[in-house]
Amino acid sequence: MWGFLLCHLVALAEPGLNPKKTYEYRYEGMVNIGRGMPNLAESGVRLVCKVKIIGVSAQTFLLRVSNLNFEEFNGIPGKNAFDTSPKLTKRIAAELSKPFMFEYAKGRVGDIRTSAEISDTIVNIVRGILGFFQVTVKTTQRVYELEEFGIHGLCQSTYANEEDANSQELSVTQIVDINNCKKKAAIYRGMALAVDNKLSKERGDSVISTVRYVYTVKPTVDGGLIKKAHALERQHFSPFNVKGGNSKLQATKELVLLSVTDTVVTPAVGPMISRGNLVYKFVKVLAQIPILMKKLDDPVPKIADMIKRLAQANIYQTDSATSEDVVVLFQLLRVTSLENHEVLWKQLSGNDEHRRWLLDTIVEVADARVLKFLKNRFNAGDVSANEAGQTLLIAFNHVAAETDLMEMAKEFLSMPFSKSHPMLWNTVVLSYGSLVYRYCTYEYGRSCPVAVVQPLLDLVIDGLKRNNELDMVLALKAIGNAGHPSSIKTIRRFLPGVSATPVTLPARVLSAAVQSLRHLAVRDPHSVQDITVSLFVQRHLPTEIRMLACMILFETKPPLALVSTVTAFLLEEADMHVASFSYSLIGSIAKSSTPDNHFLSTACSVAVKILAPKFGRVSYHYSKAMHLDWFNDDFLIGTATEIFMLKNAASYIPTEIVTKGKFHFIGKILQLVELGFRADGIKELFRQNIQVFNGHLSYVDFEAIFKVLQDWKTLPGDKPLLSAYTRIFGQEFFFADLNNDLIQSVIKTVSPSAGKESPVWSMIENLQNGMSWHWTKPFLMFETRYIQATSLGLPLEISKYYNTVTTITVNAKAAISPPLTDRLGQLLTSDVSLETDGFAGFSKDQFVFHGINTDIFQCGAELKSKTVLAIPWEFSMKMNVKQKTFEIDLPACKEETKLFSVKFDVYAVSRNIEEPSRAKMTPMMPDSVEVQSLSKAKIITRKVREICIVKFDIYHPQVKVCAEANIYGADFCVEFEATRSHYIDEYPLYYFLGYTNFACTIQPVQSNKPVDKIHIEMNASPTKYPVSVRNLLDTLQKLPKLCLQNSDGSIRTFVPSCTPPQAWNGNSEPVFTIKVLAMSGNTNPEGYEAAAFYTPAAQMDNTQLIVSQIGAEANWKLCTDANVDKMHLRWGAECQSYEMSMKTATAHLPGSRPTLKAKIHWKTVPGYMIELGKSIEKYIPGMAFLLGFYQKHATNAKHEVSASVVAATAGSIATTIKLPDVGNTLTLVINLFFIHSIISKTHFIKCYNGL
Repeated sequence: MWGFLLCHLVALAEPGLNPKKTYEYRYEGMVNIGRGMPNLAESGVRLVCKVKIIGVSAQTFLLRVSNLNFEEFNGIPGKNAFDTSPKLTKRIAAELSKPFMFEYAKGRVGDIRTSAEISDTIVNIVRGILGFFQVTVKTTQRVYELEEFGIHGLCQSTYANEEDANSQELSVTQIVDINNCKKKAAIYRGMALAVDNKLSKERGDSVISTVRYVYTVKPTVDGGLIKKAHALERQHFSPFNVKGGNSKLQATKELVLLSVTDTVVTPAVGPMISRGNLVYKFVKVLAQIPILMKKLDDPVPKIADMIKRLAQANIYQTDSATSEDVVVLFQLLRVTSLENHEVLWKQLSGNDEHRRWLLDTIVEVADARVLKFLKNRFNAGDVSANEAGQTLLIAFNHVAAETDLMEMAKEFLSMPFSKSHPMLWNTVVLSYGSLVYRYCTYEYGRSCPVAVVQPLLDLVIDGLKRNNELDMVLALKAIGNAGHPSSIKTIRRFLPGVSATPVTLPARVLSAAVQSLRHLAVRDPHSVQDITVSLFVQRHLPTEIRMLACMILFETKPPLALVSTVTAFLLEEADMHVASFSYSLIGSIAKSSTPDNHFLSTACSVAVKILAPKFGRVSYHYSKAMHLDWFNDDFLIGTATEIFMLKNAASYIPTEIVTKGKFHFIGKILQLVELGFRADGIKELFRQNIQVFNGHLSYVDFEAIFKVLQDWKTLPGDKPLLSAYTRIFGQEFFFADLNNDLIQSVIKTVSPSAGKESPVWSMIENLQNGMSWHWTKPFLMFETRYIQATSLGLPLEISKYYNTVTTITVNAKAAISPPLTDRLGQLLTSDVSLETDGFAGFSKDQFVFHGINTDIFQCGAELKSKTVLAIPWEFSMKMNVKQKTFEIDLPACKEETKLFSVKFDVYAVSRNIEEPSRAKMTPMMPDSVEVQSLSKAKIITRKVREICIVKFDIYHPQVKVCAEANIYGADFCVEFEATRSHYIDEYPLYYFLGYTNFACTIQPVQSNKPVDKIHIEMNASPTKYPVSVRNLLDTLQKLPKLCLQNSDGSIRTFVPSCTPPQAWNGNSEPVFTIKVLAMSGNTNPEGYEAAAFYTPAAQMDNTQLIVSQIGAEANWKLCTDANVDKMHLRWGAECQSYEMSMKTATAHLPGSRPTLKAKIHWKTVPGYMIELGKSIEKYIPGMAFLLGFYQKHATNAKHEVSASVVAATAGSIATTIKLPDVGNTLTLVINLFFIHSIISKTHFIKCYNGL
């Protein structure tokens, strides 16, 4: 009996609807986005309506919406209010007023149906309303957890029930953890090439979301009746760690029961289609770019007009005012059909500028349409190989990685046009590999079907059968780009000792095979560890292959046991290159601070202690690996740099050099740029021909190198001297070989004996006739988008866009006297003049959006940044190579030119499709007037020499610094302005949120004489004391001999001479002179002249430099006298006003340790240098304290800075630096102890004399 009653009570409380009743509710949904701080702007929307639910059958109900009102908010909470949007209200109401059918039973919303013309945005809003009815009520438990479907997907819910004894109503609280949903209603695009790092996420996250529902349920005979329901959803987002401040989204919705009546007549409905269940549906959400809202009807003429307008605006220089319109162009192209694209191609391809703009922007359609468009171009052959390569490279790396698109992409591997040019074929194959990688990342992970990578596996096997080295290398590189787990079996066939059958392949192929495991090191680390360890322990393999295997092994993040195995093996290693490389790599990782190496660095630290006694002091001549990194927990950002130099015992020339950089951010690792070089041909050339080479880089060594390079023709034509590759974001997109045939072709083209058949001859003729060249490149560098459902049924989006427009323009005309007649070598004896003007620069627009993005309205917080580089030029030039003279004339500065600028601000934005011209962008920070009223601070203005600083307060700093060059009639200025609202608990976010403007400009300035032009003259003609290569090499050769000369027990010091150097007398001639003069009509020019002198001596060669001011009453000069171990500097009136000297010395007395000393001494210096010294001095104590230095009392010379480096022990050095207080004789001593090249502890000794 009790069981029956209990079941009855459960049934009464379980939410349900009576099919014979009509329920009327009042619904209100609101969302706002901002920082949640006082006096900061926010944006949001609010929807209010009445909802009727009418029973149709036992489990089928009809939903209708009426009395709808849609409002927008944009401003400061408490000062501004919501504004009704009549036009958008009318549009939304027109769709919501139509009937929606849904299935409902036992608190579960089933299939939702409506007419086909209802948009997905409106259906999702209805899902938000129906989400209140998806609730599980258990009266037998007060607290319980369930994994259930909701609008956010399959997520974990925690319930708590409380019964009101008076009203007999049940209060149900539900908390949904959106962060850890198994099947989350979310889309992540644009970051497939970034590797997830769980250890980094444990230190903090950039996005946190939670939802809380509160229901008031009244038990009835029909089930639990929801009388009232309220939901609160919060999301915190930051580009850094959310703990340090964030942008906040708060969404609330409320449902209140108004009445329950009997259903008299069930309304008739028309044809309906299924729109799915309650889970939020993403349909074409990526089509709407969140940073703009435009009417997209009739797009073709708009696209054609915009391309023509943008091409014209950027025809000579980058027009930063229109660079943002490129994003609008991307949006328009995304709503056009393939037929529209073909129409545009026919309209625009006849004009080179318009054609280039269309090809560069159509790639951002990023779906099947762009692949079909490219396929048509390849089949028709109406694009060049260069155009095809550039377009396909971007298209394959930006296109959505979906199954049907993979099949289309495969077709490019079999098209004849793809193989029409070697570079185009390389691009097609490598880009397809990149597409496979992204496809497996988004769609499948490790279970990615082998069919997508099979074409690449077939290519490499075919190359192996034909023993074609280039084909094998290309296919292996593409397989490496793909990182497909199923490719391991094929890669094994190219690795000796791992393959089932013996293989003998060139070292270049083996290298490509090992490096093709780089992505698999993350996707399938255990398999890669087995392979790389097997390669590493085979001592008969080529040295560089073993080192590459070691490099890939440590990218798998091996456990302590495996690191111990490698360590034990290294203790018995006889190849010093392998040992040195492995030890330096392990030692570098031991110092790592990035989260991904958290456990590995510990294991490597143990290994270093074991290996240090044997390999701690291995010579730098051996192979090396270096890893440097940095990570900050507040920012969740870090960087890492790795350099690998692989050599072997057969040659001093490195076999391979690899350098790569990584960027760590918000739980992901992005490999930025990787450069690699192989020198097989050069190494072979040196191995065969070099006779005398001792590795000291002496004159004899250089002479031997030059002799070997003259024999490069002895190499086979098909063997590259040098190979290079480039990877961006871990994907290789370019590699090239420098071989014998290419070098001979280049030498033949530019040889002085080349005649009219040379392409250079044609270029010179075009230059004499006047040439013009222009290039513009719009490029969407990245588009990353994260879209997540909200409880209101609106899509929350976090997106980042980085678009750039680059422009280069060159106009030039040359004259040659006497003119060329039969060979290029005549240029070396002719007078050549050139007049040119042009422009080089870019405009980069970056956007970060956090808010609601639909096809009919947008609201959120938006960071908008613009970076502009503009370098215009105009000059005339004259030169004579034989006489070694060179002259340039520059026009005077007539108007202000902004060379570089960065400007960004954060806005609260509101847009809707019905009134796109009335979009609102309110700066999140108050303007400068409000800032002053808030701070109530006095304006402080002070002028320090030529530096003007205006500072309102800590919230609104303004700085402008100008360096004037009155002689030349111009000055260079740097200005900075920022607006910030500082909240200590929002560190470090508040550093970046607010208005910022930074600019570098050149502007005209009043001069004593009007400047007509600036004349630059350089002369390097033969002098009395010519600088020969041998003399320079002899000077360099003395450097490593200094310690040897001082090891006889004496201390050698160098005291600067106070008399003018010998080279300054009338008998010496300058080696090189340069004049920079301001020309003004017929008056005498003014400016500066610099002359360099070189005096060879028996013991030590001297170099002197004299800079003199030219003018009627000018007597300012700067004089320097320098050699290897000293420099004497004097400047002022006739070099007599100020003086400073620098010198070095070495010492190694018997019984003492080797010491290197350096000293800077001055007699008199200008006042601004004293002020600068004082400003730097005050930061020293704080920095010393932060770095863990210690201090003690000491004394030091008043006008002197000295430093000494002592070899303290066999594995460490001690450095002491003494600094004076310019006015108070402050002494500073710093000791730095370096043990095995690792900074283990730092000490600082600071002493105040008399304090």
